[in-house]
Amino acid sequence: MKNKKFTMIWKFLTIVFFNLSLLPIIQAEEVIPGVIEVTEVIPEVIEQKIVIHNVTFIDPKKPNESTIASLVITDKLFDSVTQDDVEVNLSDIIFDAQSGFILGTLKSGEIANFMILDEDPHKNIEALLDTKKHVLLAIRDGIIIRNNLKTESNISSTAPPKKKKTKRAGWIGYTPPQILLHSVYTSDSWNVYSNDYFSTLFVGAIALDRQKWFYQDAESELQVGDNSLFDGGEIRALRFGVGGALKFDSPWMYTIAGATNSFDKGFDTNTSDNVTFFDWRLDIPTAFNTTLSIGKQKEPISMERLMGMVFLPNQERSVVSDALLPSRNVGMVLSGRNEANTVTWAGGIFNDWLDDDGSIGENSTQFVARSTWLPYESEDESELIHLGFGYRYSNGKEAMRFASSPEFNLSPNYIDTGAIDAEKMSTYNYEASWRSGPYWISSEYINTNIDAPSLNTPSLSGYHVSAAWAITGEMRAYNKRSGTFSPLPVARSVEQSGLGAWELTSRWSVFDGNNGGISAGKTKIFSVGVFWWLTAKLNLSFNYRHIDLDRCSFISNNCDLQGTSSGMNTRILLLL
Repeated sequence: MKNKKFTMIWKFLTIVFFNLSLLPIIQAEEVIPGVIEVTEVIPEVIEQKIVIHNVTFIDPKKPNESTIASLVITDKLFDSVTQDDVEVNLSDIIFDAQSGFILGTLKSGEIANFMILDEDPHKNIEALLDTKKHVLLAIRDGIIIRNNLKTESNISSTAPPKKKKTKRAGWIGYTPPQILLHSVYTSDSWNVYSNDYFSTLFVGAIALDRQKWFYQDAESELQVGDNSLFDGGEIRALRFGVGGALKFDSPWMYTIAGATNSFDKGFDTNTSDNVTFFDWRLDIPTAFNTTLSIGKQKEPISMERLMGMVFLPNQERSVVSDALLPSRNVGMVLSGRNEANTVTWAGGIFNDWLDDDGSIGENSTQFVARSTWLPYESEDESELIHLGFGYRYSNGKEAMRFASSPEFNLSPNYIDTGAIDAEKMSTYNYEASWRSGPYWISSEYINTNIDAPSLNTPSLSGYHVSAAWAITGEMRAYNKRSGTFSPLPVARSVEQSGLGAWELTSRWSVFDGNNGGISAGKTKIFSVGVFWWLTAKLNLSFNYRHIDLDRCSFISNNCDLQGTSSGMNTRILLLL
């Protein structure tokens, strides 16, 4: 096991060092070797767990409601309650509680003291008056003092644990709501409402950024201007929304989400903010386990585009995705998957006439499709390989423009084609990902062919290779309905006396916008980041980027410039 972990860590570090090796400018620093003194060899400490499956938990506020889950005790301390599979070692003790009812105080990190009874004490007081008769298991000071479980229900610690998959309710739409995912909500939460006809959940998110540009050479300043003018803070995102179900026999799901435009302004602005609704759609279950999504939504192309920005392993999307793929569009998408859950597909037609002036015929129409495939998944689902392909066609009724900042929101555009008149446009997207436990490597390549004879029919392209390592051991789940990865879970938050979830990330991204008659710029960006989820609703992150740009100046007649710049952005993210 140690060798396997060592190999995984080595693979991750290799990618980071490979990205570093691509930097054109490397400043060498003198390293003074230190002396390491080994004073003591500490033997490995093996933690022993007591795992109790099939325990019934009663909500004191709602005695008629119960939940079946597993309980974990580690080195006499209460560890956690979970409905997921629990990894066990040969030295661990495993019991089946036979749906027995737990009685006691469970606080993470404290000595375990509780009993498991064969009857619900809320309904039968006799279970408390005669514990000798009704107790199944009793633990005091973390030690088992009584065990009346039947012999056949005790699972030998040498036997392999039984695989028990928990079936979770999921969003039926191809694109889940972007800010409804990362927290657990219960029926008595303040932001949840439900009746016999519909349910609704109110959510929100705010992201506060602080940008600092570290370096910019003279050629970069000639290309894009003085970056230091963009130093400072901003409200990067202030979003809100509702989502829920219309309770038909086969429920329909709805999503309405919006944002204030304050993320385009600094903290000190006194200007009133407008509100933009960027998601409003209805997900309707249709025949053969398919779903029809109607409204304003994300186009079904590119995993990086489909995943919520606040849950990506980098603060901003790669420059190629930002430049060549739109954020959202108005239309309808039909999606589905095969019975084995190894293939997904989605296709849609879009036209933004509701958000723009003019009729459907005057605005551009897009046809977009994506398919994903899982060619390999390990038996325990901890390791998998993901492949994907996407295609987008536009009939060119409106002028096109491809522009992007260098993966910093507080920045001038480094890439910009200006307005382009074209007869049509075709975009191809290729995806590949490998995930093994806490390690995740993902990549995408995007190519856009523009049918514009006056510009010699240019082709714009780019790619990114990203690596993420959850240092605290969490694993991103894979969403088999949409072929995307879920947000990083938090195994033990700081509220539970834990470390939260820590993720170290790296990305190398390239975009080539110099082709045909277009000189939009060619950029190479190396980034590293640290993300700390203190809880499932609070995140602190740091992203550093080193940027090389090959492009003429936008502010003078200078050309053949190769500029270099670098900076860091700090973000605080809070979810309701």
